[in-house]
Amino acid sequence: MKTISKLIPLLLLIFMSCKEEEKTTEVSESETLKSHPNLILTQESVAEIKAHLGSIPVFDATLAKVQEEVDLAIAEGIDVPIPKDMAGGYTHTQHKANYDHMQKAGVLFQLLGDEKYAIYIRDMLLEYAALFPTLGRHPQERSYSRGKFFWQCLNDSNWLVYTSQAYDCIYDWLPKEQSDHLNRTLFKPYADFLSVETPKFFNRVHNHSTWGNVAVGMIALVMDDDELLDRALYGLEDDNIDPNELDDDGGVIKDKDGKAGFFANLDSPFSPDGFYTEGPYYQRYAMYPFMIFAEALHNKKPELKIFEYKDGVLLKAVDALLNLTDADGEFFPLNDGQKGMSYYTASLVSAVDIAYYYGSQRPELLSVAKAQNKVQLDATGLAVAIGLKEGKEQPFIKKSMELTDGRNGDEGAVGILRHQDDNAAMTLVMKYTGQGLSHGHYDKLSFSLYEDGEEVLQDYGLSRFVNVEQKNGGGYLKENKTFAKHTIAHNTVIQDETSHFDYDFVTGSRHHSDRYVFDASNPQIQIMGAKEHNAYPNTSFHRTMVMVKDSTLAKPYIIDVFKVLSNTAHQYDLPYYYFGQIVATSFKTEAPKALEPLGTKNGYQHLWKEAESTANADHIQFTWLNNQIFYSITSATHAKDKVLLARTGANDPEFNLRRDPAMILRKENTASAVFASVIEPHGVYNAVSETADNAYSQFESVTVVLDEEAYTAIVLKMTSGASKLLILSNLDPNNETEHNLKIGANNYQWTGAYYFQ
Repeated sequence: MKTISKLIPLLLLIFMSCKEEEKTTEVSESETLKSHPNLILTQESVAEIKAHLGSIPVFDATLAKVQEEVDLAIAEGIDVPIPKDMAGGYTHTQHKANYDHMQKAGVLFQLLGDEKYAIYIRDMLLEYAALFPTLGRHPQERSYSRGKFFWQCLNDSNWLVYTSQAYDCIYDWLPKEQSDHLNRTLFKPYADFLSVETPKFFNRVHNHSTWGNVAVGMIALVMDDDELLDRALYGLEDDNIDPNELDDDGGVIKDKDGKAGFFANLDSPFSPDGFYTEGPYYQRYAMYPFMIFAEALHNKKPELKIFEYKDGVLLKAVDALLNLTDADGEFFPLNDGQKGMSYYTASLVSAVDIAYYYGSQRPELLSVAKAQNKVQLDATGLAVAIGLKEGKEQPFIKKSMELTDGRNGDEGAVGILRHQDDNAAMTLVMKYTGQGLSHGHYDKLSFSLYEDGEEVLQDYGLSRFVNVEQKNGGGYLKENKTFAKHTIAHNTVIQDETSHFDYDFVTGSRHHSDRYVFDASNPQIQIMGAKEHNAYPNTSFHRTMVMVKDSTLAKPYIIDVFKVLSNTAHQYDLPYYYFGQIVATSFKTEAPKALEPLGTKNGYQHLWKEAESTANADHIQFTWLNNQIFYSITSATHAKDKVLLARTGANDPEFNLRRDPAMILRKENTASAVFASVIEPHGVYNAVSETADNAYSQFESVTVVLDEEAYTAIVLKMTSGASKLLILSNLDPNNETEHNLKIGANNYQWTGAYYFQ
């Protein structure tokens, strides 16, 4: 139901503004060039933008689309409903639309000078100012930090970050009585509510608190409230919260030094490379408040030199995030991550523009902005639009790289190996990071593989339908904790059907994997590897992945060597989550008459066991077809090893999980072991001509010929009769160390972490 302001106390305020409404719709330069705006838009940038309007295609097109959207919202009337719903519900969606439309209306008022946009913001803010004092916390009690307008303070912070920008744009247009009223009854109490009244939300190191810090900081800058700004930058003092305490959402309240606030959220989650420990999905979400507040601080508090902070980590973070995408620009779903989220999202439009403007205006960022085909409506977007108009863009080439994790870059990393030519764009991603705070998954040394932007071997990502009200109000589904976060949901080794760290957040947060080797200097042979010593007591993992481009093969192939060391016997499972249709297997696949779950807990209860076979050979081969491309996994086995075919969906009565298949290699009653495989794309199927080209694997077998403490060696035998030998140095990755090793009758000498010939 549409609401209209009917409260008596507001009538006088609205009456006092009537003369403002009677002015001509065009505002002169002298009237607008006062102290505001001074956050994102400034007096100088507004004047510069106006001088270019009509001659900058991308900016003009973005502005026109925004104007069309806001004009429609104004025509529909102001609607400030009583909060009731979870994410995706009517009231949630309406309040979200309100802050978005207000922010855009503020920009339109400044750039076009039409007072109808200022009136729209003012009238809506007066409605919110009347509503706010009447509200307790949101009636939905699911969040550890219930908000006012939304079910969680996180969304209330979104509201304040965007609305602060709108308020800044009309601050000098408002009569002082009205701005004082809004400051006193809405904005100052709102900032207090998000901070001192909700310290477990505000004083965290987490993307939630980043939004909260920035919300308080943005409105502090508008109101010139230094006490609020100090609170935003450095957190609450004397909050009586244990720095090591965990909140209900599983996030650490403060960083390791007991600090909180915006600077703590810059210091702790970001590595020196710009990787954000929660993963790219939440880095994408957090980049908007990080970057928009940085722009505001640069404009209003230049002495902080925010874009130079921590060696320019915010600018590095944008580059890191762009590199954490596949060929289609979609983010790798590490930790909690929804698939399909890409750098076309509005937060990355803002981040790219800001990074371009406040960085060194690198032309590679312009190519990303060109693909986004929209800009932020401020000085940064103007600079990008002018650069595109002048044709300055250059390709943003994603290269193989390692992005370290941890505030000092010493808590593991994400490794990315890439190969691109006319035949394929292959991307291999290996995760050997820290836990990733409350959004972290229990999957040390996991990996995923992409070809031309399509998943070949997948990371499941999160279990959630964001903003789909029918699915748990748009929030996380219970299967996120019962399956998606568990180790079996990922392509890595599980011991005794128990997740890494026994699925314990405190334990997992104390440890990280150790980087071992990363070398992408030779595009024909790229290698990365890491070790994990804490996932299970008295068990160590060492995984090495190699991307090889053989001149005799059309596409690169992947060598995967996973070494397990333990003093006692265990069961080890290594799943490969593939997509598509099984074409052929070297083992028998007898399906049971009735499906049963693979296990009872730790995610196994959500996997249907579709087939179970014994290898009965020293290697197995599994071939499938996806997107008209043939793929094969060829693995070394012992005769008694098992191969299981499984599919997600067991014990899932509400169909919250996707029905995705997996092939699982299992070793039983084994202490130390080596999983050695080759993963290979090798042919295509043409559905029109109904022809299969190169449908058979080019590899005949994979054999472990040596496994000891210092070295592991495997032989890859090809159908052509050729063979390849890979020797891994397990103890010394130094690229200058000389090695001499005898295998059988042959002696091998080499320098560095590996030998491949």
